[in-house]
Amino acid sequence: MPAIEASGLTKIYRTYRKERGLWGSIKGLVKRRYQETRAADEVSFQIEQGEFVGFLGPNGAGKTTVLKMLSGLLNPTSGDARVLGFIPWERRNEMKRQFSLVMGQKNALWWDLPAQESLELNRAIYGIDRTRFKKVVDGLSELLEVEDKMNVMVRELSLGERMKMELISALIHQPRVLFLDEPTIGLDVVSQKRVREFLRIYNEEHRIVTLLTSHYMQDIEELCHRVLIIDHGKIFFDGPLGQIIDRFSGYKIVSLTFEKQATRDLSAFGEVIEQTPVSVQLKVPRAKVTETCRQLLEACHVSDINVQEVPVEDVIRQLFGERAGKARLERDGQS
Repeated sequence: MPAIEASGLTKIYRTYRKERGLWGSIKGLVKRRYQETRAADEVSFQIEQGEFVGFLGPNGAGKTTVLKMLSGLLNPTSGDARVLGFIPWERRNEMKRQFSLVMGQKNALWWDLPAQESLELNRAIYGIDRTRFKKVVDGLSELLEVEDKMNVMVRELSLGERMKMELISALIHQPRVLFLDEPTIGLDVVSQKRVREFLRIYNEEHRIVTLLTSHYMQDIEELCHRVLIIDHGKIFFDGPLGQIIDRFSGYKIVSLTFEKQATRDLSAFGEVIEQTPVSVQLKVPRAKVTETCRQLLEACHVSDINVQEVPVEDVIRQLFGERAGKARLERDGQS
């Protein structure tokens, strides 16, 4: 049985559209115009125990809405979902004790209390035995390297330290499911790396189901073997991260280093991405890579050649840009 299962999950927001000025306000009293927005549209997927899944999409795509429905914070307009066998929006205590939601832009800890006291409050709420609580907190704080910050006021912690404390708070009751919404947003490079390493180790040791949303592709590449991609409320890709390149990228990057300065125009072999007097990077259609490399070796004095895939981040950025353009054309055509 899957740990998380969503079937046709849909959330529609109905918003009032007011016309300008006083006359618009008066008209609104008599007859109101509403606009429906499908934040989630027939979302369906399954996640097995122990999986670490990335959830990708541009701003407003519906990622947070789906997480909130799976957490029981929002009721869906239609569709069904199960988390550990429970219906999330029934908010049963048995489920609440087995999942956690961490939102990078919202604080769960008390701002004016030391982190240790906020954690102690959560211990009382969850009814955790003190011995078990101390063992868990000591272990997590050691992994995250914040043992010396436990008695510091939350408001006096750095952003990275606060996020580490938020993770400890989310995991003290040892949940089986963890929802992470932008956990590394705003963190410096060192803090991001430490949080990623902690999440990887914790997932491996505890086999906890983890669903991660992030705009930092390095988070996804280092942690997630599988990704869900959502746009305009619809999931249009569900599979291994590597398949994104195979499915959506029609190009490869060919890097060349020359024995001496190249004098000929290399744009005939592909799109020039970067060029110096003795090197060049070309974007070449996948189907023509072999033939293009042969032609380059014959035409130039090449000392080194390297063929790479287009970075996943570039593929996804281009993909979202294309989909946004198509959506605009469809809206213009309808109007």
